[in-house]
Amino acid sequence: MSDQVLYSSHPVMFKNSPLGFVLAVLLIPAFGLGLIILLIWYLKCKAALLEVKNGEILYETGLLSKERTEVSVASVRTVKIKQSFMNRLFGVGTIEIFTAGDTPEFTARGLPDPHKLRDIIN
Repeated sequence: MSDQVLYSSHPVMFKNSPLGFVLAVLLIPAFGLGLIILLIWYLKCKAALLEVKNGEILYETGLLSKERTEVSVASVRTVKIKQSFMNRLFGVGTIEIFTAGDTPEFTARGLPDPHKLRDIIN
């Protein structure tokens, strides 16, 4: 039962930066520059994963080399959500998880439905 995944998501592309997405699409005719931008952006989004299970939070980044941070839900002191106006319109945000001290254990940008994630952790 402890392996049940309550939340699992990669950062989103369009909802996180709609103007950047439109600009990249408009740059596609310019020697395929937009396609290169979109491909790099897609790989960066797929390289990050935030997963919440019953007792732990896992944040993993990287494609070839991985960095993995695991935090016990019981040790989480604060969950901070940052959203710009556009982020609020599209339902995405930046999540910071604090356990002890003044610096976050990790910061995950561009995640969908950040308030649902905060409710799951709390």
